[in-house]
Amino acid sequence: MKFPKRYLVVILTFICTSVCYIERVGFSIAYTFAADAAGVNQASKGTILSTFYYGYACSQVPGGWAAQKIGGRKVLLLSFVLWSATCALVPLDPNRVFVMVIARLLVGVAQGFIFPSIHTVLAQWVPPHERSRSVSLTTSGMYLGAAAGMLFLPSLVKYRGPQDVFLAEAALGAMWSLLWFKYASDPPRSEHPKATAAGFGESMLPINGSHKLKIENGGSSIRSAKIPWKRILLSLPVWAIVVNNFTFHYALYVLMNWLPTYFELGLQLSLQEMGSSKMLPYLNMFIFSNIGGVVADHLVTKRILSVTRTRKLLNTIGFIVASLALMAIPIFRTSSGAVLCSSVALGFLALGRAGFAVNHMDIAPRYAGIVMGVSNTAGTLAGIIGVDLTGKLLEAARSVDSSLSSPESWRLVFFIPGLLCIFSSLVFLLFSTGERIFD
Repeated sequence: MKFPKRYLVVILTFICTSVCYIERVGFSIAYTFAADAAGVNQASKGTILSTFYYGYACSQVPGGWAAQKIGGRKVLLLSFVLWSATCALVPLDPNRVFVMVIARLLVGVAQGFIFPSIHTVLAQWVPPHERSRSVSLTTSGMYLGAAAGMLFLPSLVKYRGPQDVFLAEAALGAMWSLLWFKYASDPPRSEHPKATAAGFGESMLPINGSHKLKIENGGSSIRSAKIPWKRILLSLPVWAIVVNNFTFHYALYVLMNWLPTYFELGLQLSLQEMGSSKMLPYLNMFIFSNIGGVVADHLVTKRILSVTRTRKLLNTIGFIVASLALMAIPIFRTSSGAVLCSSVALGFLALGRAGFAVNHMDIAPRYAGIVMGVSNTAGTLAGIIGVDLTGKLLEAARSVDSSLSSPESWRLVFFIPGLLCIFSSLVFLLFSTGERIFD
């Protein structure tokens, strides 16, 4: 049997997200090593590490617009070439702060185009009954990439130096770009009415000006290229996605950035002694993300539940279980307990992505990249807000517990994302839909 082209496209987008997160984790590891060796203070390190997210937040909506107008396939290739070239050409010198800030802004802006473009590509290629597992597989690449980066890149820094991490990332980016250039394409144009009715294929391709489409009676209709910005921004189902994306990334970035500190200060444990166990939360996300996608498509394909009920069910289960696990983290005073709770929290958050994260393509397959850009902007801002707010909460807690070793010092840190999960699940239950609302 011939291997379906859409499967190859999904596999390539999976590799794409993996490489992107290897780059993010790799920069953090390499820059921290170089900055510590150069005696850079914590404030300057924080500035460089956070610069990426400002560039990333700024390019989400433009990324969706560009993917809609030019085509997600082309925008994805250009963005990958840009950030790979930046990694290859910019020297890792912590003392050249201005150069590092500009470089991280460029990488952030370039990678900000990637996820809106991916959603545009998947909306074009993947039929509705395969969307959940396709998006879940693609996004699970993020978690596998983060886990792989944490496992292998510290050794590369130790034996070859931090600059070689940049070169390795650039090489991975270049290899993926060549694969995408060679094997990716737009879906074949089809006049078949079922393709348009299903919301994928030729009808999702970028439009220049007005485009005539043949219809069954032999006449023609004009399809406008105008993007309904007002309807998108005022749509309650869109805002249900935005709220849940904000919460997902708030919890994810708080755990990514502050869980190591919790282990070292809150539990008085050494990260080196924990070995590979600190990778388990990300591996759990990879597993549960794909489980959620397979379960969602099974429920929809077998007509056990409607698309709307499927999205709401998985989103609710994921976020409610995650909220309980998040709020339980300070209760456990051992490494195994904390790893278990954080693994459950991140795993079920990933399961919930089979709800809100696929919903872009349900409600607006033609504008999936734009809706993704809007919601991912909120997600990136959530990371910036969550990481900064957590630092302020811990600094305030030092007045009571200077060592930050008591559970009370950390309770608010984990209760805030836990409560946000409950709130977001209620918003999604009330306002989301699995029906197509944008033509």
